[in-house]
Amino acid sequence: MNDFENLPDDIKIDYTGQIEEQNKQMAFLMGAFFTGLGLIFFILIFQFNSISKPGIIMLAIFLSLIGVFGGIVATGSAFVIMMTMMGIISLAGIVVNNGVVLLDYTQLLIDRRKVKLDLEEDGLLELEDFLESVVKGGKSRLRPVLLTAITTILGLIPLATGFNINFFTLMSEFDPDIYFGGDNVVFWGPLAWTVIYGLIVATFLTLIVVPILFTLVYKLKLRIRKRKLARQERKQEQIETATT
Repeated sequence: MNDFENLPDDIKIDYTGQIEEQNKQMAFLMGAFFTGLGLIFFILIFQFNSISKPGIIMLAIFLSLIGVFGGIVATGSAFVIMMTMMGIISLAGIVVNNGVVLLDYTQLLIDRRKVKLDLEEDGLLELEDFLESVVKGGKSRLRPVLLTAITTILGLIPLATGFNINFFTLMSEFDPDIYFGGDNVVFWGPLAWTVIYGLIVATFLTLIVVPILFTLVYKLKLRIRKRKLARQERKQEQIETATT
């Protein structure tokens, strides 16, 4: 078809059949994915009353795709458009949940520290106090994040491997007839493996990368605040000098 050049204007070459259906599915699922991310982002803005924290969580979602595509490439699995994209959408919800669990508790520790130091609500902690709160939040939320990842992965392994039990023969003949594979794993396997690959990387991102990004954003806020205070002090000095 690439050799068909200089065609008349009223003749058009297009792909139909299975390729056309796959393109429609891909377009629909990509739209659903980004629409869902947009709604999640706005909900997180109302939750945290901030843009930086939802932005960090959104970045963690996109970084978790490294695990998805890395796992598919490493194992040589096929990218099934429908089920793999549904797995990515499901993975985004789990990553958001873990990120909210970590950052919300860390912010609670920061607010408690502000109250203890008699700081205003919009005040900023010193970097040492902030890092102490981040470390405490990471230690406290280590177990919930790991348990979420482990239970989800273990729960998806039977779906990913096609683990089957015949409960009818188990009850009637005490023969479970256990086997792996079948039609179920062909349909549901890509979805399960997508979530498993992505969740392994997303757990690391939640526990390591999210606190690092949170700290970098806070350092940037401190730097901006110090520059603003320095400008105000210089203006005040200029005013005092002019009046004297």
